[in-house]
Amino acid sequence: MFRRVFLARLLLAALFGALLVPAQAQEKFSEPALSDPDSWTVVLLPDLQGYAKKACNQPIMEIMTSWIAAHAEALNTKLVLCVGDLVEQNDRISNGYSGDQSSHKQWEATARAFSQLDGVVPYMTATGNHDYTYTRTGDRRTHIGEYFPVDKNPLNRRMLSQYGLDAQGNHAVENAAFELRSPEGIDYLFLNLEFAPRDTVIGWARRIVGLEEYRNHRVVLMTHSYLNAESERIAGDPVRVTSYEPVVKNGNITKFKQELPDANQGEAIWRKLVYPASNIELVLCGHVSGWGFRTDANSAGRPVHQMLFDSQSMGGGYEGNGGDGWLRILEFLPRRPHGARDDLFAPVRPLAHDAAARLAHGRGQPVHLRVPVAVTAEGISSTAHPGTDRAVSSPLPARSLAVVENIGHIRIGPRDERINARQQRLRAGRKAVLHP
Repeated sequence: MFRRVFLARLLLAALFGALLVPAQAQEKFSEPALSDPDSWTVVLLPDLQGYAKKACNQPIMEIMTSWIAAHAEALNTKLVLCVGDLVEQNDRISNGYSGDQSSHKQWEATARAFSQLDGVVPYMTATGNHDYTYTRTGDRRTHIGEYFPVDKNPLNRRMLSQYGLDAQGNHAVENAAFELRSPEGIDYLFLNLEFAPRDTVIGWARRIVGLEEYRNHRVVLMTHSYLNAESERIAGDPVRVTSYEPVVKNGNITKFKQELPDANQGEAIWRKLVYPASNIELVLCGHVSGWGFRTDANSAGRPVHQMLFDSQSMGGGYEGNGGDGWLRILEFLPRRPHGARDDLFAPVRPLAHDAAARLAHGRGQPVHLRVPVAVTAEGISSTAHPGTDRAVSSPLPARSLAVVENIGHIRIGPRDERINARQQRLRAGRKAVLHP
């Protein structure tokens, strides 16, 4: 009896002792800020399906976009990009699927979150594999145009310079190009391509980037499926997607894998579009949980930085909170050596799984990670650290980002074996600069 009472008292003492750690022992929060007053930023949103599919997760999306809107002026944000998978299911009316929201409610929630940005900052949204309904013949359709028409945000319409077509021949926001002139007068073209773009879409994109009027533009390409978490371009033919039979068995919808004809992913997109072009300098994607980064020379010998960002498993896995609210801030610095910076930021406190993690995060504070990964300097130029993204990508559970430590410019933690084994590579970063 005495032993049980003693152990109970010991446990309570340890618990209250942890909760009463002085404030100075907590990681001090620093909100993202421009490192140069003449910089400008692009904010990158990951796959959002985990937020959209559950009613309890949807408010996190609105916090993310509200934070972007509130800080757009301070960060000089010129554009918001989302790598796709805006919903978990494009067409769903019954139970038996992942999540508890119908597709209509999911699309509404995502569109409502983006409404925080309407009239404040333009945005471009890719389509992911989950944003489509597929037939057994491989046809695909999406509702993105219904919930994200080009007039939803008047700033989108103002930036739109080119548009392509969807599989039904309609004008498509998922195949489009936005033109942007940076504050220092550098011209950029942000090119958006549908999930696993069809050959006709690849051909259209090749024509666009090859136009004389864009010859000297810096082109940023966004498409959903391109890199994996090992920083390899996704290969394999044919492309397969998950489809659903209208039959619920034992409470679960019937799934099957469907071959998608006329579809291109990472390696094929590189071979057919990115490598032959001389002006595509940065490729952004999602789809695979984690982070990835690589740089390869194109046919003109110029480096092309390729980046994966998908945090959907960070908040407790696929059925968790959707991704802990992480977003990515790409800061473009004025023309000078080493002129770019890349930050990870969560405007909501990650939902840690243990008391130490909750304490390390602070009480309800946002979390800010600095990650040195290739974005560009001198127009787009960069500080590239080969392999660093993989070290923080795994994807690590939320608690792995709790007790933070400094490794160079990276804030990760705690010191688990996966990270310790890669510390030398993290410290051995080298700089990569895009040629003008």
